[in-house]
Amino acid sequence: MSDSDSTGGGAGAGADGGTAAGAGASPGVLPQQAREIADGYAVEGAALELGALLWDGVCLPGAQIRIPLAMLNRHGLVAGATGTGKTKTLQLIAEELSANGVPVFLADIKGDVSGIAAPGAPGGKVAERAAQVGQEWEGRGFPCAFYALGGIGPGIPLRATVTSFGPVLLSKVLRLNQTQEQSLGLIFHYADTKGLDLVDLKDLRAVVAFLVSDTGRTELKGIGGLSTATAGVILRSLTAFEQQGAGDFFGEPEFDTAEFLRQAPDGRGLVSVLELAAVQDKPQLFSTFLMWLLADLFHDLPEVGDLDRPKLVFFFDEAHLLFNGASKPFLESITQTVRLIRSKGVGIFFVTQTPRDVPGDVLAQLGNRVQHALRAFTPDDAKALRATVKTFPNSPYDLEELLTGLGIGEAVVTVLSEQGAPTPVAATRLRAPQSLMGPFPAAELDAAVKGASVYGRYAQAVDRESAYEKLTAEHEAEQRTTADEAAAGTAAKGGRSGKRPKAAEDDASLVEQVVGSGMFRSLARSVGTQLGREISRSLFGTARRRR
Repeated sequence: MSDSDSTGGGAGAGADGGTAAGAGASPGVLPQQAREIADGYAVEGAALELGALLWDGVCLPGAQIRIPLAMLNRHGLVAGATGTGKTKTLQLIAEELSANGVPVFLADIKGDVSGIAAPGAPGGKVAERAAQVGQEWEGRGFPCAFYALGGIGPGIPLRATVTSFGPVLLSKVLRLNQTQEQSLGLIFHYADTKGLDLVDLKDLRAVVAFLVSDTGRTELKGIGGLSTATAGVILRSLTAFEQQGAGDFFGEPEFDTAEFLRQAPDGRGLVSVLELAAVQDKPQLFSTFLMWLLADLFHDLPEVGDLDRPKLVFFFDEAHLLFNGASKPFLESITQTVRLIRSKGVGIFFVTQTPRDVPGDVLAQLGNRVQHALRAFTPDDAKALRATVKTFPNSPYDLEELLTGLGIGEAVVTVLSEQGAPTPVAATRLRAPQSLMGPFPAAELDAAVKGASVYGRYAQAVDRESAYEKLTAEHEAEQRTTADEAAAGTAAKGGRSGKRPKAAEDDASLVEQVVGSGMFRSLARSVGTQLGREISRSLFGTARRRR
């Protein structure tokens, strides 16, 4: 059964792992332990309504489970096995945030979250779930903006320049080792100081090839150098990257992440949905691109301290892809970004299968937890289950039994109270989303994309003069000068004009062949005279956008 079935009448596990038969006890007769748990979720300010407490096999609508809105910038984790309802939990939380005026960003990996823009369809399962959890359900759509990486798939194109993406994130997506990553950082440093804008991938290839040419390699002698072997690895990785269609993601106009912070005219928060179904076969790319979006927000947002509600809540789906194979410096940068972005009013929810997918230093900063069912079919599954149980506070539940017995759309929850203390662990039957639990119809999605106020700003790619054009123009000028000098010398001797000396016909090097034969000869003089600048770079080496 898929995530879209999360409103099904699935069994609710209680303290003994039993099943729930119905709505259960009335609000006035909560069992003592259930009342103590429910008291931990009582709030005075605004809160997100998640669902109702499950206790001893019964769903208790009088014991509502909530997340205080002011605690959403303390970050969170939504985890669980495939098909347990994680996607619908994201949809539910996004709806609640939007209704409270908080903008949301979420990635739509499978293409079934786009339905948040349309009202949900009433039905027997929805009505049953609403009755069980004490929810007054009404079909509602929410204000949405749809985006796509590089315009691949339906959505407003999201692009980043190579310069702003930075060497650390690019090294991650190219799968470079530490030495190669350091060399790439040197290349970015050189381009920064010489005013060579790295807008798209051909700009980066041009600079790499120039720096290992006979004239270019002297440019880096004072600060290290770039070996031909390392340059070859970088160029081959870039070529393979482009062959996968990744070149479309880099270029201009570069997306301004401040667009994610908007509200609809009626005061509801805008839900920004990044459609990734068309690129779900490129997980390394989209997970790293999501990290770039976070890093860019980190650059631009001011410190605001603790707010009564966050400026933005960012859902980071398929989070394990970001951490797989990550270097220690990269993980340290993620940890520091997660720690510091809280004070800028941004909350992050990582979405993955088990808490073990998230490094301990990051997991320790995730104060809000929604853990769906886990499976224990193999010894590795059983080990992951035990590890997950250890990440929760002590509780009266048998969590190992409970986590394997939860139904679809049920979860174990613990969040931060308004005082910042962890709430009691609560088995919860979650509310039904009010929006459409399935894809937004294609024609309506296309109309929503093209009708967006920012569509004209980002729809058409622009290829302005940057490093590639500058180096190519200088090379062509050098060629003309050489040809003119050769012609003049030949004419003076009475010979035929226009024929290039044989020395100019030497075979190009392997690196030069990657970007065009002879393209980068004799450019050091002109590059060296350009006014240089060093771009201010952040934790990930990403650069601030030029306003």
